[in-house]
Amino acid sequence: QVQLVESGGGLVQPGGSLRLSCAASGGIFSINGMGWYRQAPGKQRELVAIITSGGSTNYADSVKARFTISRDNAKKTVYLQMNSLKPEDTAVYYCNAHILRLGVNTGMNYWGKGTLVTVSS
Repeated sequence: QVQLVESGGGLVQPGGSLRLSCAASGGIFSINGMGWYRQAPGKQRELVAIITSGGSTNYADSVKARFTISRDNAKKTVYLQMNSLKPEDTAVYYCNAHILRLGVNTGMNYWGKGTLVTVSS
C-alpha cells in the first residue's frame, strides 16, 4: 500500500527556516509529479510548489524566491526548503504525488497526512 509520510514541521520564528521532507513507499513502480500543498485555518487547500520527474518546478506567487522544492528520485522523496518564513505561511503542509503502482496500469494521486508549520514569535 502506497504511503506518503511528511516530516520536518514545527514552530519557527518569523524570518526563520524549515525543511520539509516527504518519503513515498509501498509497491511503487514510478513517481511522476510531486508537490506540496498547504491549508491554513479557515482556508482552502492551496498549491505551494510542484516538481516533475524531470525536475521542472512551479511555485505559488506567495512563496517564490523564498521556498525551494527538490526531489531525490532514488529515495522517492520530495523536499521543501522554506526560508524567510512569515506568519502567513502558518498552515498544515501536505505532500502529494502521482504514483504508478507495480502491476497497475493507471497512476493515481496520493496524499500524506500533513505536517503543521507554525510561524510565530
